[in-house]
Amino acid sequence: MTVAELQALIERMYSAKDRARGSPATFLWLMEEVGELATAIAEGTQEEKAAEFADVLAWLVTLANVEGVDLTAELHRKYGGGCPGCGGMVCRCEAKA
Repeated sequence: MTVAELQALIERMYSAKDRARGSPATFLWLMEEVGELATAIAEGTQEEKAAEFADVLAWLVTLANVEGVDLTAELHRKYGGGCPGCGGMVCRCEAKA
């Protein structure tokens, strides 16, 4: 599934609920899922980690839909030409601590 396909799927399945909930509450759901992912990374099984990664991505896509952001277009715009920092297809930026 592509990012565009996922974004369209989430839109079809949940758009009415998502728009009624609004961005602030949707963002809180995303943060809850990020917390669950952190727990899974620290102490979960591979299956639990995989499920939480999927949940985080789904809620990120949901928030993008509510905000009217085309993630595919933005990913191409920001990363399609390489690293946004150095422009390389292999990043040459100094590592951050």
